[in-house]
Amino acid sequence: MKIAQVAPLAEAVPPKLYGGTERVVSWLTEALVELGHDVTLFASGDSVTKAKLEAIVPEGLRLAGIRDHLASHLVMIDEVRRRADEFDIIHFHLDLIQFPLFRELAGKTLTTMHGRLDLPDFHPIYKAYPDMPLVSISNNQRKPVPTACNWRSTIYHGLPSQHCAFNPKGGDYLAFLGRISPEKRPDRAIEIAKRAGVPIRIAAKVDKADHDYFAKVIEPMLDHPLVHFVGEIDDRQKSQFLGDAMALLFPIDWCEPFGLVMIEAMSCGTPVIAWPHGSVPEVIDDGVTGCIVSSVEAAAAAVPRARAMDRAGVRRRFEQRFTAHAMARGYVDVYEALLAEDDVLPTLPLSRHAAGLLSAQGRLATA
Repeated sequence: MKIAQVAPLAEAVPPKLYGGTERVVSWLTEALVELGHDVTLFASGDSVTKAKLEAIVPEGLRLAGIRDHLASHLVMIDEVRRRADEFDIIHFHLDLIQFPLFRELAGKTLTTMHGRLDLPDFHPIYKAYPDMPLVSISNNQRKPVPTACNWRSTIYHGLPSQHCAFNPKGGDYLAFLGRISPEKRPDRAIEIAKRAGVPIRIAAKVDKADHDYFAKVIEPMLDHPLVHFVGEIDDRQKSQFLGDAMALLFPIDWCEPFGLVMIEAMSCGTPVIAWPHGSVPEVIDDGVTGCIVSSVEAAAAAVPRARAMDRAGVRRRFEQRFTAHAMARGYVDVYEALLAEDDVLPTLPLSRHAAGLLSAQGRLATA
C-alpha cells in the first residue's frame, strides 16, 4: 500500500526529547516500512525515517521556539490534500483539524485520536463529521464521545522491542517519568516514595503552562533526601532510567488515553504502580505487570510487591501485547478494511466554510 503518515509538527519524528504522539508515529512508520509498504511521512525536516520524508517545517516547532502551530499545520494539510491521489490511505495524527478538508475523501483516511476526548468543547465536530474513520488508543478513551462516531478499532500503542532494553535486575529507586502537571500527580509520586522510605527520581519536563504548579507545589517537595529531580531526558537516557528502577509510579488523576511510559517501563521489565484511571486497567495486568491501587497508602504498600515481581514475566507480557509490529499489523488490518469496502462514501461538495479554509490555506502555503 501507498500510505501517508501525517504527524504533528510540534516535535521531530522521533522527538529529540519529550513527545508521545510523534514517537508513536515514528515507531508505526518504521514498522510499516519493514512490512514492505510504501510510506511517506509528512513531518518536520529534522525527522529521521526510512520512509520518504516530506519536510513541512525545518525543525520541530516547540524546540524552535514557535508557540502557535496552527499556521504550519494548515500548510501541511493543504499539501497533503493536493497530493491525496498519490496515496491509498492517508493516516492523520492531528486529531481534528483536517476534518473539513478531507470529508469528501473520508473513505481513504484514518485518524488516530491521541488526546483526551472527555472535554465537551470538541464534541460538536464529532457530530458534524460522523463519517471520518477513527481509531482510539484505548477503549476508555472513546467513552465520552458520541456513539455516532465512525470508530474502526482500538489499537494500543507499541514500541520496538529494542527501544527500552530489558533489565533483569532493576535497581533501588522508584521512577516518575513524563510531564510535571497537576493531572500527572508528581506530588502523589513523591509522597508514595516518602511513605515507602524509597528514593525517587523524577525525569520530567515543565511546560510553560505548568510553571506555577511546579514552583508552588512540586519545587518545595524536592528538598528531601529521598527526592532527586532529573529534568527532561532523551530516549537513550530513558531506557537506563526506567530499566534501573524497581518500579515506575504512574499515579495519574485524569482519564489518560494511553500512557506510553507504562509500556516503556514494561519493555525494560519494570513493574508499574498506577491508579485505575483512563487506560490503566487495559494496559496493566494487576499482579503480573504491576499493581493497580487507589490511594497513596496502598501504593506505598505495593512497592515491596512490585519489587518482587518477575521482571522477565513483565517483559514477556510486553512482547505479547505492545510491540511496534503488533501495532502496525493492527493498523494494516484497518487500512485493508477501508480499501475493501464497497459502499464508498459519495463525493460531498465542500461547504462554504470549508472552501474558505482551503482558500486560506492555499494563501498560507504560497506566502
